[in-house]
Amino acid sequence: MTISQWPSAEKPREKLVNRGANALSDAELLAILLRTGVTGSTAVDLARQLLLDYGSIRAVLDADTKSFCSRKGLGLAKFVQLQAALEIARRHLSEELEYGNCLTRSEQTRNYLRARLRDYKYEVFACLMLDNRNRVIAFRELFRGTIDGASVYPREVVKQALADNAAAVILAHNHPSGVCEPSQADIRITERLQKALGLVDIRVLDHVIVGDGINCLSEQGLI
Repeated sequence: MTISQWPSAEKPREKLVNRGANALSDAELLAILLRTGVTGSTAVDLARQLLLDYGSIRAVLDADTKSFCSRKGLGLAKFVQLQAALEIARRHLSEELEYGNCLTRSEQTRNYLRARLRDYKYEVFACLMLDNRNRVIAFRELFRGTIDGASVYPREVVKQALADNAAAVILAHNHPSGVCEPSQADIRITERLQKALGLVDIRVLDHVIVGDGINCLSEQGLI
């Protein structure tokens, strides 16, 4: 049976319109983006098989071109559709933190940093530069490293913060392993940066670690 023959309440597109996107399963959302199935399999069947093969919707979106396109019923067109949807989501979050916007919700900041840093295969250390009213000045990726670490130099962080005329910063980095618990090295570099930036009257509001989840040092009393 094709999706067109399903009851209207069960069709992914109609279900989204009537009940909202959050009512759909991962497979149903993925099926809408895939648009079509193959002979003997609906788009939902194809989506379910993808989720079984890769283990999660994130892993599907992280798949490289060769791996994705090698599966029956998939190809470059579907790969491009999924990557375009992913980039639209990133840009949607980025627009919430455009220059001059005031940070009013911690969730807003977390979602933005997760979108910017989660998918790197290597560690990236970044700073969200803010003015004295917590309005966004810039997002700066300052250091990149291997899969398990990036060297962070406080002098360079201070130099960039001064160049941006920042009054406060939110530090952020990713853990490609997916584990978002802070290491002792993370805690030590946070303390060093607080001291270095404090000498020039720049506040460190938080240090956000992005993995499969997200962790904020401020919530652990470490800032």
